Amino acid sequence: MTASAFDREGDDDVILKNERSPRPKDAATLILVRRDAAKPRVLMGQRSGGHVFMPDKYVFPGGRVDREDGRAVSWCELRPEEEDRLRIQSRRLPRALALTAIRETFEETGLLVARPAEMPAVAPKGWQAFHDLDVAPHLSPLTFIGRAITPPYRPRRFDARFFMAEAEEALIDERPPVDGAELADLQWVTIDDAMGLDLPSVTRFMLGEIAERLSTPDFRKGPPFLRWSRTGHVTDRL
Repeated sequence: MTASAFDREGDDDVILKNERSPRPKDAATLILVRRDAAKPRVLMGQRSGGHVFMPDKYVFPGGRVDREDGRAVSWCELRPEEEDRLRIQSRRLPRALALTAIRETFEETGLLVARPAEMPAVAPKGWQAFHDLDVAPHLSPLTFIGRAITPPYRPRRFDARFFMAEAEEALIDERPPVDGAELADLQWVTIDDAMGLDLPSVTRFMLGEIAERLSTPDFRKGPPFLRWSRTGHVTDRL
């Protein structure tokens, strides 16, 4: 799960001094925000205790980019300004990252960031279940809000891009999220309540970013970029 990639928890599982650090794998995460209550709420779920990577932590839906994700048919494309931000220092096509976030959200929660459409009979690998519902991914509501690369001392590393979307605009309907093998205890929680959960540090950081965005009508800061340099942890704005 990408939302927990940039974190120190679980340091008993680290790269030894003379071992080579693995190359980060591209990943994407989607933070859905609801505004139909007194305070905005975000969708979070708990990783299974059986997972080797970040067991029992509460995270957002997300995962690794698959090779075929960029080939998926979509109902619309990302907004141009989001594409431009994603292209900064990125090896992946922006739409592939956004499509991964949507696919992973569907797989882990059952929620559809989509619109009705007649889809081709044959789908790219990993997309058949989505196609079979005759819906197409809805990219335009997604806003790129941050990037984080797992530190080199971790045996599993991700180059994760975080997206935010307004649930009322992005989701196809009002169906509730459904617990699955990847995430359980899926719930819409206020940011204050989310901060009280057992969170990876990068998830907590991104919740703070969301809170600032929601409380600042004319938010103009670029997405934060969290990474590890020779001198330690670095955070810039893209």
